[in-house]
Amino acid sequence: MTTANGRGRLIYGCMGLGGPWAGTSYGVAEIDQAAAAIEAARGIGIELFDHADIYRSGKSEAVFGEVLSRSQGLRQEIQLQTKCGIRLGERGLDTHYDLSREAILERVNDSLTRLHTDYVDVLLLHRPDPLMDPHEVAGAIGQLMAEGKVRQLGVSNMSGAQIAFLQDQLEVPIVVNQLEMSLLRRDWLESTVLVNHVEGQEYSFPHGTMEHCMARGIELQAYGSLAQGRYTGAGSSGMSPAESATAGMLERLAEGKGTTPESVLLGWLMKHPAGISPVVGTTNPDRIKACADAASVARAMSRAEWYGLWVTARGSNIP
Repeated sequence: MTTANGRGRLIYGCMGLGGPWAGTSYGVAEIDQAAAAIEAARGIGIELFDHADIYRSGKSEAVFGEVLSRSQGLRQEIQLQTKCGIRLGERGLDTHYDLSREAILERVNDSLTRLHTDYVDVLLLHRPDPLMDPHEVAGAIGQLMAEGKVRQLGVSNMSGAQIAFLQDQLEVPIVVNQLEMSLLRRDWLESTVLVNHVEGQEYSFPHGTMEHCMARGIELQAYGSLAQGRYTGAGSSGMSPAESATAGMLERLAEGKGTTPESVLLGWLMKHPAGISPVVGTTNPDRIKACADAASVARAMSRAEWYGLWVTARGSNIP
């Protein structure tokens, strides 16, 4: 089972909205920035918007909720997903995880209040909590679904084994796993070809996670998919030879295909048979629009082009 619109679609990541991470105040400028980003995302066909309760100390959800409040009918035209499970700056700790029943219920209700909505289409458990009791999670999710506050469940930053362990206790399917995946952060890919190879020791990505999700129809969402602009606009300062060569190759491919380097970069991810769904996190409307052709680029990209980008990015040939 997959999420409502299936796999291999662009998602807008709202982590950059809401102003600074510190503090809880925001103003008209932050709301207008959110509105412009939402408009640009919808203009290229994006329907799913990704949040987390901790983004910008809750302000990302809050400014998005303000836009929803002043845009009649918008909520019915889009999908929302949010995450819970990370606590920042609480109880004397910089960071800790909390997937207890009470925390899940509390955080989801807080997110719904900030977003000015009665439900989220998907709730993601943000990170594995070593103290998690799967029975508690199942109880919390069951209650939220019975109340109509959550429609589907996903996870983030989990291995295939962790997903299977949790799924055994759930009455509903896990439909999403969100991971950091890009041409720059390739652990997810390298692990598939470096089995029984000494180079594989350099990568910590749990082998089998991609296969587990693909076999069960779990949508793989890729955060950091634009590699923080490393190849497409962050500038050449401090770039490695491999990164410079990759940026140049993206430019050439984009010119040849009549599109943008951003679309080629995301198209490379989407070419993978897992049907990876890139999360686009930039707040720049022009850069959001530059991602518009990603799906068509993925369909047209040749095997040689796909491998060429991978080998160029890694700076050495594959085994």
